[in-house]
Order: sequence, then structure tokens, then C-alpha cells
Amino acid sequence: MLWQTRWHPDLVLLVEPTFCCAPQALLTARLSGAKAWLHIQDFEIDAAFELGDLTSSRGQKLAQTFERWLLRKFDRVSAISGQMVGRLMLKGVDQSRCVHFPNWVDTGAIYPLSNPCSLRRELGIAENAVVALYAGSMGKKQGLDLLVDTARQLLHRSELRFVFCGDGSYRQVFVEKAKGLSNVTILPFQPSERLNDLLNLADIHLLPQRAGAADLVMPSKLTGMLASGRPVIATAHQGTQLASAVRGRGIVVPPGDLDAFVSALLELAADSDLRLTLGKEARKYAVSHLNREEILHRFERSILDACDIPSVDAEPFAASRVKLAVKKTATAVGNIGDE
Repeated sequence: MLWQTRWHPDLVLLVEPTFCCAPQALLTARLSGAKAWLHIQDFEIDAAFELGDLTSSRGQKLAQTFERWLLRKFDRVSAISGQMVGRLMLKGVDQSRCVHFPNWVDTGAIYPLSNPCSLRRELGIAENAVVALYAGSMGKKQGLDLLVDTARQLLHRSELRFVFCGDGSYRQVFVEKAKGLSNVTILPFQPSERLNDLLNLADIHLLPQRAGAADLVMPSKLTGMLASGRPVIATAHQGTQLASAVRGRGIVVPPGDLDAFVSALLELAADSDLRLTLGKEARKYAVSHLNREEILHRFERSILDACDIPSVDAEPFAASRVKLAVKKTATAVGNIGDE
């Protein structure tokens, strides 16, 4: 990081997680005369305590005090949801330095297919089967045990197939728990060129989250789910950002409520018209609110403002120089979160 001070960047941008890199990012920015920007995908420290990874009350107080001190040192701090931006202000970040920079999706690359996708044929799934798909990281905060319990409870429903795709620290445990379930197929992460096929494999997308993760994280996988034009079943408490994003485009049930999750799945599986209606609303929302070009354009303007660089019209050379850096940076940020 310190080696980067030689070329005097305009901006040093850090993506959390991991927050432990914040001191290096700040030091590099100060030594090079650059602005320091922290972009938060997850409130890593809060989530660690909420999910029980860290339990010491004294350690929690020290960690949160250190976090608040560091947050106030950054010139800009952005987060991926409105509730997360609100949480930043509660942590002492001035509103003028807070930026809402949501995850985006390329709605030209992820779109509903008119015909059954090739992946369904490769996996030997009948065209009339209803596929419930989870695709993303397999970690502790996802609450994946709910998916295994749901599949086990619905073993007798031959028209339902569960496909779980991803990798992560919890994957091996998850595979062991799902062993012997004939209605389950588990896939590794698929290459990016197959992402649209994978998301179109679903008739219903599954998005479990543990209760303690609500509004500490905003699953970036949701953008692709919505863009694929399929309904989503998500676990979230009412009033959270996740619940607001899914409402009207799927069904929201309380975290950890197996009966409610199963009931929602059976309701959607039995009603193809409802799936179609919710899927259309999901696609419409993705195009109007999550479109890559619009979000990156707003982010670019925020960076120009943070760096005190005139707009493109006033200084085309300076702006175009930064624009290239912004495009590269924003692409990296957008692709980080396929959780």
C-alpha cells in the first residue's frame, strides 16, 4: 500500500470487509495527499458480535470505540443501503460525508430467458419441475440450515427440486447436512459467463439471512435474483432494508421460521401466475433502481466532488482521467459482493 504513494493517487478507496485494513488505507491516503474513502459492504464488527463470533463485552466496547474513531477519519464513507447509511451516522460519521452507493447489476447481462435454460437439461431436471435456487456464499451469516431443513421437510413433494450453488467457510458442513436428500443438487460456483443461465434455472430464489445480520449486511446476490425476473423468498424482519426490497417482488418471512418459509415456498410453487407477476415486478425494479450505468454515474459524481475535481463539462481532461479510475474501482466494488 505504501508503495502506491509514489504516483499520488486522487483517492484511496477501501472496501469493508475487511475493516482491519483501514489504518493502512488512511496512512497511504495521508502520505500521498489523496482523499480517503471507505465503502462498507458489511458492518463486519457489528456482525461478528451479533452472530456470536465474538462474545467479550469489553472487547466489543473497545472494537466499537476504535471503529468509530477510524470512521470519522475518512473523507467519505459509503454503504450499500439506506439503513446502513443511517447506522453510519449513529456511529458518528457526519451526514455530509455519508454516501449511499448500492450494489448494482448489469441488466443487459442478467435477464429473463424466454426458454428453459440449458443448465436445467444438464442437471436432468424436468421442465415441469419447480426449482428453488440458492446461489451465493456459504457462510455463517446466511442461515443455510433453514434451506436443508426445508428440503428435508418437502422430500415427499416430487415436483420440487432444490439447487444450492456456492462456496464458503460453511460449505462442507452444509454438504454433510444435505447428504442423502434426493431432492437436492449442490453445485460449485459457476463461471461468470454462466451466471445468467444459473439464475434462470430458478423458478423461485431463496435468500435466507440470520436474524442478527439484518441491516448489518445487504446481500448483493439479491440484485441478480431480481434482474433474472424470478420471485424471491427472503428471511428478514419487517422494517429492514432487505424486507423493503423484496416486498411486492417476492415473499418475506421471519428469520429462522421454518414453517413460514415452507409455507411461502409451497404457495409460490403452486401458483405459476403469482410467480410470473412477482417476477415481472422484480425485473422492473432491477431495471429502474439497480441499473449499473445509473448507479456508477452517481458514484462517479460523488468521487469527483470528494476530490474537488470539476465536472466533466468544465474540465474534460481531468474528469476523464479520474473517470477511468472510477470505472475500474466501481467495477471491483460491484463484483466483490457475490455473497
